[in-house]
Amino acid sequence: MKRISIGLGIVCVAAVAIAAQQQANIGFKPLTLSEASYTFDTAEQSKIRVTPIVRGLSHPFSLAFLPNGDALVTIRATELRIVRNATGEGGRAPALDPQTVAGIPPITPPLRNGGLHEVALHPKFAENRFVYFTYNKTGPTVPDADPKRPPRRLTAITVARGRFDGKAVTDFKELFAGEWEQPSGSRMAFAPDGTLYLTTGAPFNDKAQLLDNVYGKVLRIRDDGTAPPDNPFVGKPNVRPEIYSYGHRDQLGLTVHPGTGAVLNAEHGPNGGDEVNVIRAGRNYGWPKYSFGRNYDGSTLVESPVDSGIEAPTVLWVPSIAPTGLTFYTGNRFPAWKGNLFVGSARRGEVPGTGGLERVVFNDSLGEMRRETLLTPLHQRIRDVRQGPDGLLYVLTDEDDGALLRIEPF
Repeated sequence: MKRISIGLGIVCVAAVAIAAQQQANIGFKPLTLSEASYTFDTAEQSKIRVTPIVRGLSHPFSLAFLPNGDALVTIRATELRIVRNATGEGGRAPALDPQTVAGIPPITPPLRNGGLHEVALHPKFAENRFVYFTYNKTGPTVPDADPKRPPRRLTAITVARGRFDGKAVTDFKELFAGEWEQPSGSRMAFAPDGTLYLTTGAPFNDKAQLLDNVYGKVLRIRDDGTAPPDNPFVGKPNVRPEIYSYGHRDQLGLTVHPGTGAVLNAEHGPNGGDEVNVIRAGRNYGWPKYSFGRNYDGSTLVESPVDSGIEAPTVLWVPSIAPTGLTFYTGNRFPAWKGNLFVGSARRGEVPGTGGLERVVFNDSLGEMRRETLLTPLHQRIRDVRQGPDGLLYVLTDEDDGALLRIEPF
């Protein structure tokens, strides 16, 4: 048996090496975005104009508009930046402030999806100036399970807040932190009742099914970081009270429906099986026991993607689109898109350089009616999408020379 195991190991290593070589020879290079704007036809809005309003953002992750039309942008390494006059109000051109926003403490380097993630304004930002952040706090280094590999740095998913005075963050304070784990990305969104929802990942193990930790979960906390008393698992022994739902893999998108208050996430499957889910209290979303995805070598991952007691996805992608930021459009500049869900996409079908922006049309019950893919000819990894205070859509591209794009009617 030992000889067979060694032989299979050699075959697996060889297969991984071949797959890596094939991966290096496929895909498309991102456009330089050197044109003043780009024009596209769409299925329901006719033509749109896409304008790169700021470039030089190295792998941005999240975008939040301030009441004055400026925008805060997190750079996944450790930085918070400001795009001055991002909406171009009054005819003044948007500009990236050359200075990094002060007041953000050193954060874990971007190992995998680690680093600084989300930025979100408190619902009463105009009164309290509170800005919230998620990031991976640096933890201990532990030996890898494979002694031939180097030690692994563990991190803890963390929520913090500070006051933003227009130039710097002050009174930076940690509100919540999870257990030590391998780093993964996160998103957060405030609900109409003032509670804060937070996504965490668990792609490496079965922690998504275990309720004694915060990983592979959607969490629900109050704005001070404590668990609300009406969370579904409050008071149960050996269960984290912040847990709202579980059985999630990598969740890099989160939004709240503007009409109903429903919370929706965007979740990565392993190789296909990407999902948008309506998040319901106490429900199990299946990972890692149930998934519509496959292993990266194409082999079967699970016996069945569904089972009784497992929440089915609201939107499903096979092959994968690597879903990222989410937003519902509520403005008047795109009348045909009102109520549509927009989902960022880093790449399609495991092919680099095929990212875009997904538009999903729902009925009144959040049942999918149709969908469309936008911006694919730009060959960009889309990391976030937001509606601006001007009623236009804004998109972040996750590239070495990342950009903030404005989408408007042509």
